[in-house]
Amino acid sequence: MQLRVKILGIDSGGKPFVFLNKNDADELNITASERVTIGRKQKMTAIVNISSMSVKSGYIGINEEVRKDLLLKKDMWVNVEIAPFPASLQFIRNKLAGKRLLYPEITEIVKDVVDGNLNENEIAAFVTSLHIEKIDLDEATSLSRAMVSTGKTLKIKKKIIVDKHSIGGVPGDKTTLLVVPIVASLGYTIPKTSSRAITSVAGTADRAEVLMPVNLTIKKLEKVVKKCNGCIAWGGSLELAPADDIFVQTEFSLHIDPLLLPSIMSKKKAVGATHLVVDIPCGRGAKMKTTGEADLLARDIIELGNRLDMHAHCVVTFGEQPIGNSIGPALEAKEALEVLMNRKSVPDLVDKACNIAGAIFEMTGRKNGYLLAKDALESGKAEAKMREIIQSQGGNSSIKPEDIKIGKYTLHIRSEKTGQVLWMENRIIVEIGRAAGAPKDKGAGVVFNKKNGDFVKKGEILFTVYAEKQYRLQRIKNILMNQSLMGIGSKTDMLIHKIEEIPVVERTFVIDR
Repeated sequence: MQLRVKILGIDSGGKPFVFLNKNDADELNITASERVTIGRKQKMTAIVNISSMSVKSGYIGINEEVRKDLLLKKDMWVNVEIAPFPASLQFIRNKLAGKRLLYPEITEIVKDVVDGNLNENEIAAFVTSLHIEKIDLDEATSLSRAMVSTGKTLKIKKKIIVDKHSIGGVPGDKTTLLVVPIVASLGYTIPKTSSRAITSVAGTADRAEVLMPVNLTIKKLEKVVKKCNGCIAWGGSLELAPADDIFVQTEFSLHIDPLLLPSIMSKKKAVGATHLVVDIPCGRGAKMKTTGEADLLARDIIELGNRLDMHAHCVVTFGEQPIGNSIGPALEAKEALEVLMNRKSVPDLVDKACNIAGAIFEMTGRKNGYLLAKDALESGKAEAKMREIIQSQGGNSSIKPEDIKIGKYTLHIRSEKTGQVLWMENRIIVEIGRAAGAPKDKGAGVVFNKKNGDFVKKGEILFTVYAEKQYRLQRIKNILMNQSLMGIGSKTDMLIHKIEEIPVVERTFVIDR
């Protein structure tokens, strides 16, 4: 069938789709969410939507992805036919039936995901099948390789390329803002690509963006790394393992994360990492509740690294409270800069950063890695390197902590009794930070005066909430009326809380890449 082009002016974020009038859809014997091939000399497959209001008979509405790829213009004639049934759908059905998928089958699925040949329901079925039937290491290896092969890769000609990653779940983890300059200042190449917040108060890219642009092209990133040995860039602008970004959207909507391993490892393989340290936070409120769980995950990470020709080590870290004293993009960037400048003592942040950087040094053959990292921080080498990276990425290399804008509206939360901080609840901390406006409002967040183990007197400030909009503070007051962020009491207090009615249990779901 030949139809005329109607430009819809809709950008769907990479997925090709078209609109057909119901009469034309009936003529083609096609229903919504099925596929058509569209084009002139060059053709592509697109997902069908049906709307007699948006498109009149004889026309086909196209989104920006279809227009750009096929170079179509208004009122052009195009051929429209029913697309062949994707073989990848049969492979998805096989996984739903409990069958193990082979590399060619997984590659076909990933390719169809990237090319937009599978709709949201079909992708959700695949992700759900991996969650229910579980993903073994063979499938994780195949998925990692397939996700790399269907995207772009960095071309950095270095024998050793190092990287770090955290599986997430701990608020305020600004460690990367210290680790990258520490590692790069000692001559190691570390092209760090990071995510924006998905379920957290701030992703690494959100924090770094306070200091410098992070939406780099691959060419720009390679140029920065060549000059500085390191960078901190947003992975979403680089098209590295693009299938992962699509899978993550589906995982987030379903609150499941079966693709954790291939998601991490494909991105690291795409940047050319030869040596990788993965941080696995552990404990109350973290993804891994026990060191046993963390060790089992570490086992799989190391084995998958071996299969992908990467040396992978893991560090299991304390994850029962925020890292440092602040959460929120601007507050965290400010705190990281203060530590780099040796203006502020933040022992847990420094210890974690030096342990991770030290692990990188030691896995590449250096001794006393922790001390090497600590020296780079205390000597000012790391600060100088960070300012070099900031300048190369287009930021102000002379930026000072006081230059960073913080939300002007504040809410001070005081202790209702004297005692000791016995525990902190990461889920509620994240809920408060996001209610304050983070990560969209860069200046929103929380600064803690007290953390686990600290003594507090009745009336002392426990933490302060910062917001860019005053109305957000009322939402936080409402949250704190029903939930406790901290437990204050004596070391011998065994009671956490009483349950007198059937509770509504809110489970923590963390998905950060």
